[in-house]
Order: sequence, then structure tokens, then C-alpha cells
Amino acid sequence: MKKKIRNIQISCDGGAATGKSTGAKMISKKYNLKFLSSGLLYRYASYLILKFKPKNKIKFLRQKFQNLNYKNLNKINLHTPAISEHSATIAKVQKIREILKKFQIDFSKKHKNCCIEGRDISTKVLPNSDVKFFFKCSLNIAARRRYNELKKKFPNIKLNDVKKALRIRNISDIKRRNSPLLRHRDSVEIDTGKLGKQAMLTKMSSYVEIKVLKKYGN
Repeated sequence: MKKKIRNIQISCDGGAATGKSTGAKMISKKYNLKFLSSGLLYRYASYLILKFKPKNKIKFLRQKFQNLNYKNLNKINLHTPAISEHSATIAKVQKIREILKKFQIDFSKKHKNCCIEGRDISTKVLPNSDVKFFFKCSLNIAARRRYNELKKKFPNIKLNDVKKALRIRNISDIKRRNSPLLRHRDSVEIDTGKLGKQAMLTKMSSYVEIKVLKKYGN
């Protein structure tokens, strides 16, 4: 049974394949929160650019994201190697980040109960979120996790290639000038290499419950 809470916003950040999407989805389901993946937005932006090859990418994306129905993104295969590589590139472009940031902020204004996951949610998108989580795990664990996801659609994919791609992506995210991947000082660390799904949900839930009690009382 889903628990109902009032006006609680949660931000989840972390590197690639650290389990932040899984954790964010689980906590969203438990507390009946609207869920949004910023990574999916960047993948969709890449998908659009690669498909339509617009001359003016900024104007094109601004129009596409103006009335975007987020639910429709799940109907598109946005997890191809080409999109993964391209989305890491456009994530460095400030004007593109601004378009997607606006969409995320508008989403949080529309849905007072929400959970957004990405790489700069706690630091840039929802700095005033009630609960902040930062996900981490070793590169080996992240690579194996992503490899198991991808091999279903790409049987010939190699684990070493996945590991190399994740390493490059994480370095790019940490070192980029615009909205780098940082851990917010108020965030709670979730090490998914040490926690199973249920233990992860239990730990996250305990912090949400504390925040709810502090905000609203019994």
C-alpha cells in the first residue's frame, strides 16, 4: 500500500549506473511521488537531435520541450550506445542544460510531491528539496549492472567496453564546467554496492519519515 505524504520533494544524484534510478523509482512508488529522470530528458534530447539533425539545436529543443509529455518517453528506446555517447556530449552545453532544467523545475512546481533523479538535482535543480540522496558504488559493480541491462538488447556488447564508457562518462560529468556531478553537503549517501534493494529502500525511507515528522509532526 502506498503511503501518502504532503509536499515532500526528493532529489537523487549519482554517477552512471550507481542505482539512483532504481532507488528513486522505489521511493517514489512507496510514497506515491511523481517521478522524473533527468537522464531520460537528456537521452530524449539526443534522440531528437540525432533523428532530425536540426540546424538550430537550441531553438529546436526549446520547442520540443515546451509541451513535452514526460510519460511518452517510456515508449521510445532511448538506451542505445549512440544516444548514451551523444547525451554525455550535450550535457556539457549550458544552453541545453537550461532548457532541460526549466522543464524539471516546472515539473517540481506542478507536482509538489515529486522525486527527481540525475546528476545536479540537489545542487542546481532542487537545492531546497526536503530530502537529498547521493548514490555511489564501485566502477566494477556499476559496469556489471549496466552490462546486464544492455546485453538483453545488444547481445554482442562487451563488459570491458561498458566499463570504459562508464569511466569516461563519470569523468566527463565530474569535470564538466556546467553543473558538474557533485555531492550536496546535506545529502545522505546510499552505497548500492553494499545495500540490496530492500535495505536501500529501508534506509531511504527512514530519512523520508524523519523529514515528514519534522515538517508536519505526528
